[in-house]
Amino acid sequence: MTNPLYDTLFAPLTGQSRVLLHLANGQNITAGAFAALVGQLAGALLASGVGPGDRVAVQVAKSPEALALYGACVAVGAVFLPLNTGYTATEVDYFVGNATPRVLVADPVNMAVLAPVCTAHGAQFLGLSGQGTGSLMDLAARQDADFAPVERAGSDLAAILYTSGTTGRSKGAMLSHDNLLSNARVLADLWQFSDRDVLLHALPIFHTHGLFVASNVSLLTGGQMVFLPGFDPEQVVAALPRATTMMGVPTFYTRLLDDERLTRDLVGHMRLFISGSAPLLAETHTAFETRTGQRILERYGMTETNMNTSNPTEGDRRAGTVGLPLPGVDLRIMAEGREVAQGEVGVIEVRGPNVFQGYWQMPDKTAEDLRPDGWFITGDLGTRDAEGY
Repeated sequence: MTNPLYDTLFAPLTGQSRVLLHLANGQNITAGAFAALVGQLAGALLASGVGPGDRVAVQVAKSPEALALYGACVAVGAVFLPLNTGYTATEVDYFVGNATPRVLVADPVNMAVLAPVCTAHGAQFLGLSGQGTGSLMDLAARQDADFAPVERAGSDLAAILYTSGTTGRSKGAMLSHDNLLSNARVLADLWQFSDRDVLLHALPIFHTHGLFVASNVSLLTGGQMVFLPGFDPEQVVAALPRATTMMGVPTFYTRLLDDERLTRDLVGHMRLFISGSAPLLAETHTAFETRTGQRILERYGMTETNMNTSNPTEGDRRAGTVGLPLPGVDLRIMAEGREVAQGEVGVIEVRGPNVFQGYWQMPDKTAEDLRPDGWFITGDLGTRDAEGY
């Protein structure tokens, strides 16, 4: 039996004694211990009635257990549905009502406000705190660490991620095993990740960037992660000497630039700094290079596609650009039904194995944005220069 994401990202961890996660409190979690946690959580989901194709909504603080829950959902063939920890109960009610998950995993302290949401939509509440406690973990502790993953095809859904919903209702982007794996493999190769890398991971894991870019690439290549609960300058500065790579949003870099401890000596051993999720100002790019000697690599992606473009690892990382289309990803810039000339502004469209399967329960919106020939209309404006950046 095969389960593409599980077989590639999680199965290889079984029995390994190497460190996988370095935590902010100084503790380490080995790859083998993490794999066992994935297995126990998969057993807990199965015991809760979760089966292939069922949605598992998750609104929890970042923790090793939360990351393992992603693996457990993959193992049982469920569809992982991470939710922003800042969402109110009213907002969660919309997502649970739209996705109809079998269970909602959330912090036990929010059980009173979320229980009516679960009751209204037929979901079971399971608790998981940022400290790795709660009813889900109590149930997991009674499960065997050995878990035989459920068979899945590459086209089967692995996750639904809701867009930010800047206009109209938030939409659930359906992502398959193949969508996620194809992107992770391209990025790992392009950014030259290996088992020698230690990724400084201070991003949230309810978002594409922290979950599918950072975590998947690191898991795929057998590397380690300094797994911080969030961006805290003290923790990040303390962790940088142990890391080789870092993925962040532009504010991570502006905050580091505000810290006088950011020097060439502090980051001289670092192999790669990557920025995304929002535009990196050219002046931030330049200031970071002036201070550290390191040129940040900026890339561009979105919930529906994961990553689409990237500046090169070896080559000119151009400030103010998001680089070139990824290998295997077609990109065009359109206006009024035609591809625009070089230097003109138009709407970016992309096509490739990374492009999502459509919007959950929204066939009309899917048909509007996803052309029959596979081109996805991103809605983002862009222009391309003579070298393709």
